[in-house]
Amino acid sequence: MKLWGGRFEKELDKTAEEFGASIPFDKRLYREDIAGSIAHAKMLAQQGIIGQEDATKIIVGLEAIRAKIERGEFEFRLDREDIHLNIEAQLREEIGEAAGRLHTGRSRNDQVALDLRLWTRAAIVSTVERILKLQRTLVRLAVQWNGVVMPGYTHMQRAQPILFSHHLLAYFEMFQRDAGRFSDCYGRVDVSPLGSGALAGVPYPLDREFVAQELGISAISRNSMDAVSDRDFVVEYLAAAALCAVHLSRFAEEIILWSTAEFGFIELDDAYSTGSSIMPQKKNPDMAELVRGKSGRMIGHLMAILTMLKGLPLAYNKDMQEDKEILFDAVDTLTNSLKVFEGMVGTMRIRGGTMYRAAEGSFATATDLADYLVKKGKPFREAHEVVGKMVRHCLDKGKNFSDLSLQELQTFAPEFEEDARQITVETSLAARKVYGGTAPGQVNMALETATSLLESTQIWLEGK
Repeated sequence: MKLWGGRFEKELDKTAEEFGASIPFDKRLYREDIAGSIAHAKMLAQQGIIGQEDATKIIVGLEAIRAKIERGEFEFRLDREDIHLNIEAQLREEIGEAAGRLHTGRSRNDQVALDLRLWTRAAIVSTVERILKLQRTLVRLAVQWNGVVMPGYTHMQRAQPILFSHHLLAYFEMFQRDAGRFSDCYGRVDVSPLGSGALAGVPYPLDREFVAQELGISAISRNSMDAVSDRDFVVEYLAAAALCAVHLSRFAEEIILWSTAEFGFIELDDAYSTGSSIMPQKKNPDMAELVRGKSGRMIGHLMAILTMLKGLPLAYNKDMQEDKEILFDAVDTLTNSLKVFEGMVGTMRIRGGTMYRAAEGSFATATDLADYLVKKGKPFREAHEVVGKMVRHCLDKGKNFSDLSLQELQTFAPEFEEDARQITVETSLAARKVYGGTAPGQVNMALETATSLLESTQIWLEGK
């Protein structure tokens, strides 16, 4: 008989039972469920709601069940629906009547809300740890390849020369914002709903602060109806995860392009590449493609949870069971994507010479020549037109800017002097010394800042 079956005369239809059971996936919450139950039992005894002897039996029994689960000896039963009833029913078999007192002053509604918050809190920490590892790899590469020049792109067309380190640090900044979003979410996850009951609170003198302290939770919920129905923290995690996955996808797209023969900027390590079943010459960037593809899955999870929540009245509804599979898969997918991406990026081989030649041979200093004319007094729009005509001339003649004599330059604008022929990729980089620019000095400062930010994130993690 179901633990809740007193009001019913007929057994649940088997198809309905299978459809409604969550134990196939929510068994992942066993640690959190047992930790919450132990804290609840301690509080019940402290408050005199149950006897100390019963509380001790409950705690010992729960610890034994946890050990049995971790040894792989626990039978998760579908007819017991979810992780809560599986553990409670097993506890009754282990210790007898005392087990029935554990659920005093508690509903599965506030119980599952607590479990999911504890699980998500741990997931945030592990996610930030993985982001931090990827960021460390990016900084290491930026230091190792500092000074390597590549073309920067807009509209996928070569635009201006930049340092490869500057490009890597752009992604560092994206992942820094991701880490910030997860850490910000942590504060809103770190709230105990236990004591809210099914929706209206409970008629027992519970010490909610005691339970929160036992679980290392910093706050308790202020409204019982909100506490049992709130899944904003799941939405927040999924939103941060989807955006992090988008950043990974953007980077993966560039890695895929850079590894082609048309670019030739990098070569991926064999450990992160695959071959073709019929074309022996192929080296495919499958891991990067998979990371790119999984971003769609992450975005889908965010849309799924928002759609599920948007029409729910207060308070708890069974629809909310759908939050767990979505969240669990999102955490697994993002964790694996970050892990494989870190390894892939950390082992790729950089072809600095190819990058430099691409930057040098694509009229990348055109803006610098326009700026040169501006400094000589010509309005920028006129200078822009002049240099545009120079580009057209060079394309027609098969030349680069460096091939033009001073006399040729002056046919386009008399303001040009001999020093205009000294404008190079290197002078272009050096000129962009504005804060946040690609000049070597600014990139070195950015590397120092990145190192400091890594230390700050590490300190945050150590505090959790």
